[in-house]
Amino acid sequence: MNENEFDVIVVGSGPAGSSASFFCTKNKLKTLLLDKAVFPRDKTCGDAESGKTVGILKKMNLWEEAKKLPHGTTYGVILSSPNGYAVEISYPENDGRKGEGMICPRKIFDDFLFQNSKKTVSKCIEGFTVTDVIKKDEQVIGVKGIDTEKNEKEFYAKIVIGADGANSVIATKLGLNKIDAKHQCIASRAYYDNVEGLTQNIEIHFIESVLPGYFWIFPCGGKKANVGVGILTSDVKKKNKKVVQTMLDAIEKEPLFKERFKNAKRISEINGWTLPMASKKRKLTGNGFVLCGDAGSLIDPFTGEGMGNGMTSGFIAAEVIAEAIKENDLSEKKLSEYEKKLWNAIGEEVKTSYLLQRMGKIKPLLNFVIKKAATKKEVQEVISGMLANEEAKKEFYSPVFYLKLLFS
Repeated sequence: MNENEFDVIVVGSGPAGSSASFFCTKNKLKTLLLDKAVFPRDKTCGDAESGKTVGILKKMNLWEEAKKLPHGTTYGVILSSPNGYAVEISYPENDGRKGEGMICPRKIFDDFLFQNSKKTVSKCIEGFTVTDVIKKDEQVIGVKGIDTEKNEKEFYAKIVIGADGANSVIATKLGLNKIDAKHQCIASRAYYDNVEGLTQNIEIHFIESVLPGYFWIFPCGGKKANVGVGILTSDVKKKNKKVVQTMLDAIEKEPLFKERFKNAKRISEINGWTLPMASKKRKLTGNGFVLCGDAGSLIDPFTGEGMGNGMTSGFIAAEVIAEAIKENDLSEKKLSEYEKKLWNAIGEEVKTSYLLQRMGKIKPLLNFVIKKAATKKEVQEVISGMLANEEAKKEFYSPVFYLKLLFS
């Protein structure tokens, strides 16, 4: 191979791309990592790291280091319903220890992942904007793009991984960027300081003014919080909702929050972004390429969290690609094993989350479930497991769950 030829090119250095490049290198593949940004860079997000994220960090031997990053620690969730019921639910214990989560700003977390992956890969270029894929017949064989000095360059590889986010150039150039408004969310978010009443719980509020979306408050440590709203794109269009204004109105006018934010100060810009949901499967592979993370629409349809599924996709992609290169089979048929393994890993959870998302649009059902959770320990335990554990979420996908609610 010459200096422009690699086994794998990874486009995008967010959680999905950084984990993919890390595990490709671990599988002894010559890997090029490209990103249009220069790190550290910010990424608009709710900042919550899921259990799946922790699992991949442990596979990378980075979990203990990650816990040293500036972050807020959470031990549960507060849910509130449109008619004012609220319930505090702790995460399930793990090996006798209190279950916990982490809220870490993406500017810090993504840079941590990127720097660790950068150390392992054969070559890394920041500030490189990929503009197109290079194909030979029907096979993807590389990418072209522009560096910081406006020089156009081409790089070649056996496999290209598109991990370049919701507006993926790779997916777009391959005609795989069609988004269904019923399976995409629009969100806005800002950081606030001096927010009153914060606990070590994430807060998800299904308030009247935001329905059919929800309002969140995620504690970042001290009195700082990541605050935002998320609403399906189809509902934004149908109801002509202004997402940013909806967020501001919730902060300033809702009885639940206006006193808590009375002396709060916004310490960031209000940023908006789109979240392509995993509730509608997209084609993720073809001859010589795979799509990971947001580029493949892998965001959880209920929580809006994408890091866990993104990093899981990077890990699985690297395993399948290493095997494909070893067998010298770069075909879509071989690489489609990535899709099968990925959906085996996240499919049931995505189905459950999609069910929850749809349930969240039915106000009487929301009121009913959260009221039950406020008064029944059995329901709290099911919801607690549902939020923190894939196996428990599978239980929630069953009609038996509703019978438990009705007769508990």
